Amino acid sequence: MTHRTTGSPREPRESMIIIGGGLGGLSTGCYARMNGYRTHILEMHELPGGCCTAWDRGGFTLDACVSWLLGSGPGNEMHQIWLELGALQGKEIRHFDVFNIVRGQDGRAVHFYSDPDRLEAHLIAISPADARTVRKFCNQLRSFRKALAVYPFLKPVGLMGWLERWRMLASFVPYFNAVRTTITVLMTEYSAKFQDPLLREAFNFILYEKHPNFPVLPFHFQLASHANLSAGVPEGGSLGLARSIEARYRRLGGEISYNTKVETVIVEDDRAVGVRLSDGSELRADIVVSACDGYTTTMKFLKGAYLGEEYRKLYTETIHEPGMVFPGYFTLFLGLSRPFPEGDPCTTYLLDEATAAKLTGIRHASINVQFRSRHYPELSPDGTTVVYATYFCDIAPWRALDEGPEQVTRARGGQELHTLPVRHGRGYYAAKRRARETLVEFLEERFPGIRDAIVVRDVSSPLTQVRYTGNYDGTVLGWQPFVESGEKLEELIKKHGPGLPGLANFYQSGVWATTGGLIRAAAAGRHVMQFICRDDGKPFTASLDRTAPPPTHRVIPVPTGRSTAAATTTGKGT
Repeated sequence: MTHRTTGSPREPRESMIIIGGGLGGLSTGCYARMNGYRTHILEMHELPGGCCTAWDRGGFTLDACVSWLLGSGPGNEMHQIWLELGALQGKEIRHFDVFNIVRGQDGRAVHFYSDPDRLEAHLIAISPADARTVRKFCNQLRSFRKALAVYPFLKPVGLMGWLERWRMLASFVPYFNAVRTTITVLMTEYSAKFQDPLLREAFNFILYEKHPNFPVLPFHFQLASHANLSAGVPEGGSLGLARSIEARYRRLGGEISYNTKVETVIVEDDRAVGVRLSDGSELRADIVVSACDGYTTTMKFLKGAYLGEEYRKLYTETIHEPGMVFPGYFTLFLGLSRPFPEGDPCTTYLLDEATAAKLTGIRHASINVQFRSRHYPELSPDGTTVVYATYFCDIAPWRALDEGPEQVTRARGGQELHTLPVRHGRGYYAAKRRARETLVEFLEERFPGIRDAIVVRDVSSPLTQVRYTGNYDGTVLGWQPFVESGEKLEELIKKHGPGLPGLANFYQSGVWATTGGLIRAAAAGRHVMQFICRDDGKPFTASLDRTAPPPTHRVIPVPTGRSTAAATTTGKGT
């Protein structure tokens, strides 16, 4: 790939370096190639996907990301993005008819069915006294199912003209009341209306963990997407999703280098002109896009320059305040030697305080347990089971147990590697063992025989996430929406685009240039390329990947009791 050192504003920009091979970077690369730019993605890990990943242990593939994928089904703009990226073609998308089960300490359970009618009947059966509140919630959910068809994802608001914005707002008029009443009320406040104590608590955990700053709206958005068969899981799992987009990028002619770590963005005359790598070499390009951790980008690659007053406050003050970025996770994977058909696909368990106290860094007294081989049977040997248990986790208690380096670069076999294990203190390993044993004991009490069936164990903390991705405080999702940080970021992007004040030829992409999960990261790649095309005075173009057939869909029932769930096939094709 040929790189130019600089270029005058009148010369066309042709080449692009993209830092980070996660979904944001891969998406940016795909859309850049669709618009004629020569691209080179630089990824410090040896795999694509970033946080959207999996790894092999003892014959098992441990999938660490996609529990639901927004836009996995048709009828919304999210789906078009995935098809443009070649992410879903030729795959089966699986949908459970229960989004999540929340089980209280007394063993009672709430099944959050994706179908509003079943959900309404189930909730009223649990608590007839709450029928009025239940019916209101489910009626709003029905409205959101229709609203998803007009929810904008393809074009950033900052590039919409007044007529486009007016049309977008007009399309929401039929759903205005549902949106207005759900975006202004926190779920913690809404759930307090229920008389039944289990419902009062369970509604906070619909999205697996408790999000104290989330209004009701994202809960409706997720459940409505699930009801519309647009929040399933793709065959092949998280790494399969990333590899599909990587393949689309390569078919488009893009270049990608792994085990390649950026240390600095090279700036000359207030213009980004390339990057300096950890081995001291330099690569030059007309455009530099950072699709990796935003804190690393601004405070390390650029040494805090070109932030302006608002970005400087965001990255030097706001980011350090509690709740401004998503926390990390503690994760336990278990590979089991036999089937456990009584295990549900997804359950959030509400814990007693004594159990929670044994789990270092836990934010809320709950864990999410998934019998992951129900989602991805192709990722484990026949007749086996994978269990995936997680909890939201602050990184500070883990750091307090260890003061060593969190990420190191070492040479192995003549090649630099950047995600190799680092040595921690005894307290750190003791805390991991305590959390692992606490979770295994918890599972053994509910699923007798699990302990004896364990053939693979794999444990990770937020520090593990830092080692593999460099993400600030081990976060997976970056900025929190609906709080000061996420709202300020969205305001700055709408106002200035995805660049930084005073720095030409530089842009940001991925989850740190937006708020939310995988579809937001993928959409960010589309959006940044629309800004770049605008700046270069050329029309933006995108096309569907037609190298494989559209995805198919399968709905899998989750029984109320613990028994083997037979699958039914519906909705073939898209």
